[in-house]
Amino acid sequence: MKRAVLLLILAIAAPVAAQYGGKRNEKAEKQNLEAVRRMTEKMNRGDWRAAADDFAEDTQNHGEKVGREGVRAVLEDIFTTFPDWRMEILEIFADGDTVSVRYEVTGTHRGVGKIPVNGGMLVGVAPTGKRFAVQHIHFFKLRDAVVIDHHATRDDLGMMQQLGLLPRALANK
Repeated sequence: MKRAVLLLILAIAAPVAAQYGGKRNEKAEKQNLEAVRRMTEKMNRGDWRAAADDFAEDTQNHGEKVGREGVRAVLEDIFTTFPDWRMEILEIFADGDTVSVRYEVTGTHRGVGKIPVNGGMLVGVAPTGKRFAVQHIHFFKLRDAVVIDHHATRDDLGMMQQLGLLPRALANK
């Protein structure tokens, strides 16, 4: 009886211990890192349709259920607005089912945004032809090496200033 109770306690405690500093699943973390790297490579080749396939059908973006089709719409708008959009990995690491990436993001404003992405400030804005380079931090939660949740912190103000759509003086005050 004591052995059965001990085994039950261990079965319950093991996942909790793993979440709070216990044994990590290094194999899953490595798979998740590779999945995010592959998705980034697809985007950097301009293959945003294939990159969208790396998101689950029920994926969430910033806490909202958007699904794969929602991700596809966002990526299409980004690549319509910035056909040369690139995300260079500066740092990447995994912790459990989460992969965090610091990117340098670049692009040239050559199209008109139709949906409120990139801070929502480019909808209907005529292309400036100007190039930008800013940093983003993205958090991807994965299940079976597929993205199920995404959050990002971006320098939208810096991007808008570099595109000539906001004065730089605002950032210095």
